[in-house]
Amino acid sequence: MRELHFKDNFWSSDITSTVGYDTLIQHMNDGKRTCKEVEDFMKARASIEEKYAKELLSLSKKVCGHNEMNTLKRSLDVFKLQIENLGLSHLQLAQTIREEAKKLEDFKERQRDIRKKTEQQMDALHKQKATMYKKTMETKKTYEQKCRDKEEAEQNMNRSATTSSARQQEKLYTKAQQAKQSAEEADRIYSHNVSLLAKIREEWLNEYAKACESFERQEVERINNLRNVVWTHLNHLSQQCVTNDELYEEVRKSLELCNIQEDIEHFINVRRTGDKPPAPILYENFYSNQRAVPPRQPPPVVRRGPAPVPGTTGEDVTYSTIQDPGYSLIRY
Repeated sequence: MRELHFKDNFWSSDITSTVGYDTLIQHMNDGKRTCKEVEDFMKARASIEEKYAKELLSLSKKVCGHNEMNTLKRSLDVFKLQIENLGLSHLQLAQTIREEAKKLEDFKERQRDIRKKTEQQMDALHKQKATMYKKTMETKKTYEQKCRDKEEAEQNMNRSATTSSARQQEKLYTKAQQAKQSAEEADRIYSHNVSLLAKIREEWLNEYAKACESFERQEVERINNLRNVVWTHLNHLSQQCVTNDELYEEVRKSLELCNIQEDIEHFINVRRTGDKPPAPILYENFYSNQRAVPPRQPPPVVRRGPAPVPGTTGEDVTYSTIQDPGYSLIRY
């Protein structure tokens, strides 16, 4: 099956028409707009990745298992570390997407410069062709009118050949000759303009065909570039998923090393406070406790020794003891 190309399918039978060219230009502008939309889409995705990365990095700084110890603490530390690495990887992904978007922007600008030169050249040719066509059509009208004037002058001269005087015949002859010369001059100008228009048309045909080929090459490059950009973008996202899974796998490996019994024993060894429980607390009845308390004993009394036996002296002194019923300090 024969391939279709721009240069074979965007013509018009009207030499002044630019409908085919205008259709191609509209399509090229639409393609440029698509490039801009994909570029903006990728930049927005990069901003989302950057924001997500910063949120992950901020999250990785938060306290998580601060009071834990031993293997579970190590697993939680690995968990936070891999979240931080995940944030860094998404930050790198954002930068990579921005670089891809910049490549697309540069490609779009290069195509714009090439297309601008082609458009300027074609616009000049279109203007020249339209001007020359208008001028040619005007000279054609002039030529046709001069030919009609010539024919009319010759007919007048021939009709009056037998009825007019020699002087009148001479005037008619002179007028017919002038009309003939004017018609010949108009024919020369018209023929010359037709030749110029043919040259301009030929140049326009060649340049328009080249423009169509240039536009088609740009379309091939644009479609191929956009396809590759999206493909590469998806590869980056897929690689990010692989990276994410690798980072998550590190956490899973750490969790596999988390030993519950070891952590229990580690906690016991670090924080133990004793291995004997307290004695049981017995019930004590208030009133039973009162009866159980022994009565208070009075302090012991220290008694004096026996009174001395009074000796016999020169005086007859009588001594009384406390055993004497009639003893009184008041009396003595």
